[in-house]
Amino acid sequence: MEVGAADFQRGLPRLRGRVRRAAFLALDMEFTGLHSTFPQNDQPSLFDSPAERYLKARQSVQRFTVTQLGKCYFSFHCRYVVHSYNFFLFPSTLGVTDVEFTLSASSIQFLSHYGFDYNKFLKDGIPYMNEVQEKILSQHLLEGSWKVSSALDRDVLKKAIDEVTCWIGAAEEEETMILQDLSGSQMIEVQLVLRQALQNVWTQPLGDKVMVKKVSPQHRQLLENSPDDHCQKELILLSARGFTNLFQTLVKAKKPLVGHNMLMDLMHLHDKFYKPLPESYEEFKRNIHNLFPVLIDTKTVTKSIWKKCQFPPVSNLLDVYAALCSKDPKDPTCPVIALASDCSKYAEKKSPHEAGYDAFLCGSVLLKSAHLLLCRFTDDAVEADPSFSQYLTVLAEYLNKVNFIRGGVSSINFSGEDAPCRHPPLLVVHVQGWPGLNERQIYQEFKALCRFDVRRLSKNQFILLSNKFKHVRLVLRDYKHHPHLRISVYRHWRHSPRVNCLLQVSSIVALWSLLAFVLGGAPCCSF
Repeated sequence: MEVGAADFQRGLPRLRGRVRRAAFLALDMEFTGLHSTFPQNDQPSLFDSPAERYLKARQSVQRFTVTQLGKCYFSFHCRYVVHSYNFFLFPSTLGVTDVEFTLSASSIQFLSHYGFDYNKFLKDGIPYMNEVQEKILSQHLLEGSWKVSSALDRDVLKKAIDEVTCWIGAAEEEETMILQDLSGSQMIEVQLVLRQALQNVWTQPLGDKVMVKKVSPQHRQLLENSPDDHCQKELILLSARGFTNLFQTLVKAKKPLVGHNMLMDLMHLHDKFYKPLPESYEEFKRNIHNLFPVLIDTKTVTKSIWKKCQFPPVSNLLDVYAALCSKDPKDPTCPVIALASDCSKYAEKKSPHEAGYDAFLCGSVLLKSAHLLLCRFTDDAVEADPSFSQYLTVLAEYLNKVNFIRGGVSSINFSGEDAPCRHPPLLVVHVQGWPGLNERQIYQEFKALCRFDVRRLSKNQFILLSNKFKHVRLVLRDYKHHPHLRISVYRHWRHSPRVNCLLQVSSIVALWSLLAFVLGGAPCCSF
């Protein structure tokens, strides 16, 4: 089910109820970009530690925004009933907040290829804000220092003010007029600006219109103290928070949150709906664990299952889902997953890279993976329709372990310390008779054979790092007699420029000491 700004506010109570009744929630997001190309050399690399990767990804998260958030509520009543939603999001423009974000051409092209509707994102996106932005807005509301940041809204407001000022001079008290063609935050902004500018008017929303009434100052004062005033600070903040209201419900519910390769999703959740991402990687981990105590990354789970159960090594989420569906399709104990009647779109057709569909796949992959683990690694016979708590028991070793793509650790541990980085051995390439060679050319040289990340060590030396031991063995074998590239296993004491520099300095000091001793002679002793 698609949800935009026009439907979200009235559907919020129902959505909150879905959160409370869910056994777990599956999540997926689409962004205006993934990895920022600014500054240069900040692309993810095998050389990155988790903390270094976080700082790189943080820059990207700050530059891009969320276009669509898919959320699936999996509730269990003898079977798993799924309510799937696609939320189109757009940063709040209410008041002084004016968010800047970047578009990546390749990401826009990719989503367009899969049918993403950018008009819904731009025209009907649900607003949202984090705690810092809300605090700024709240302060301006308290001080009455209201300012409209959107150029479009300023044009709409000017037209509305012109209409009201032309009308009010000849109008009698209690006479009314209607302002039309208003949407979203414009409904609130028009009322606040008119009330601030004209002390003898009162405003009231009527659906997608605003009624303006000429009133006496005494009547105006009574209306301002009325509990039915739609422009109370709390109600304005509720509207401006938009999707953040549902995020806060999710945080309070503490339900297990499921994703696939979900590190970037978690970073955007923190940055867009909670607080700007901190510089400290450890602080980020603590914050996320406090917000979501139970995280399950299906990429982490399925990577382990492929090894234990000899599945084909597929990584694409749709392929993973297909592989799991083909395994024991007639098993009567398999969890039954049914889409709710008002969310049945995905039962009829595949919609890859639509956030709601990918969230549905993610939750389904989790259930099927957990069931496979339950069947393979428990001694007792599995009863029909196992509960989600039984699945959580067999998933215990994967909880809060979020997949770390192409790095020295397999996952990031959000409930403790990360495991030490483990790589195949580094290789060092010594270049002879091939002047001007750079990192890109070295990468291209080995690309056809296997994949390495490359860093320059010195003028004629480069370090190679792979995440596969077989690639290391392959290169050492095939380049053994190369005329220009001499490849060996990296030894810190032998190849590190700092160690070499220290050894050279030590040698010079030792040599001068020896010369001083020889030339100065042995000291004399007198009695």
